[in-house]
Amino acid sequence: MKGTRVGIVGAGNVGATVAYSLAMKGVCHEIILRDNNMDRAKGMALDMSQAANAARSHTVVSVANDMSELTDCDVVVITAGSPRKPGMSRDDLLMINANIMKEVVLDIKKYSPNAVLVPVSNPLDAMVYTAIKVSGWDSNRVVGMAGILDSARMAHFIYEKLKQKDPKGVGYAAGQIRASVIGGHGDDMVPLPKYSTIAGVALADLLTDDEIEEIVEKTRHGGAEIVGYLKTGSAYYAPAKATSLMVEAIVKNTKQIFPCAVQLGDEYGEEYKGIVNGVPVVLGAGGAERVIPIELNKKQSEQFKKSIDSVKELIDTLENNKFFN
Repeated sequence: MKGTRVGIVGAGNVGATVAYSLAMKGVCHEIILRDNNMDRAKGMALDMSQAANAARSHTVVSVANDMSELTDCDVVVITAGSPRKPGMSRDDLLMINANIMKEVVLDIKKYSPNAVLVPVSNPLDAMVYTAIKVSGWDSNRVVGMAGILDSARMAHFIYEKLKQKDPKGVGYAAGQIRASVIGGHGDDMVPLPKYSTIAGVALADLLTDDEIEEIVEKTRHGGAEIVGYLKTGSAYYAPAKATSLMVEAIVKNTKQIFPCAVQLGDEYGEEYKGIVNGVPVVLGAGGAERVIPIELNKKQSEQFKKSIDSVKELIDTLENNKFFN
């Protein structure tokens, strides 16, 4: 019986930290890094393998010299892509990263035909759609990472607000906060206070509507705040941890529920069928094994539709450029 193998295409800050998180927990038997910068990938693989030995983990980290060595993977994480640079339009970034995604997915289809794909590259929903179209696989085998990250950011801002309200200023409930965010990544996300709790206590029982709205706005701009501090890069610890949770759920077939970017059926309405967006799904060995429909109020439904429309615009751009021909 072969051991579980996880491929990671793109060994930048996010990809490398995903690999490190998985290796330290011994989630899989082998992690294979693939990056255009081979020296960086080899150095990281060697460093992580030594760290795994220090942690008494059985995981081995290796490097694929080219995509033909990324074989028989159970899961492949795709972080490869270009960041948005000065003077680059959103459509420019879309076409550049869609082409990278197409090239990567065609190779994965050839060398790891049974893998579940976890795209992380931006713009995420469009990249998930691209991976589904290019691979021709059942859509449940392509699951994008965003909702876990946004939910974690919301949970942190809830903690910060609770700490502000604590008379002694020591804070409470760290690790016990469960926030829920669906929809697209960034401005199009749809935070769900109704489904957010602190040790089982409803968020609305501890915070006012204004305080919750303040948290929601901070969550929407959580990534930009980190970029503002780092100056030369974006967040990677939280995105990588969120991705590693998804990989672990798939590899171990845990059937855990996480918000992920997937192609919708008619779970949220026939008009959204075929569009990719972030919703709660059951993650297991088959990828997104079930999409869970949840009840949205009027405001949330409007926000969700706005998120869907944003993704439709990106897909239309790809189609108008005859990208899939």
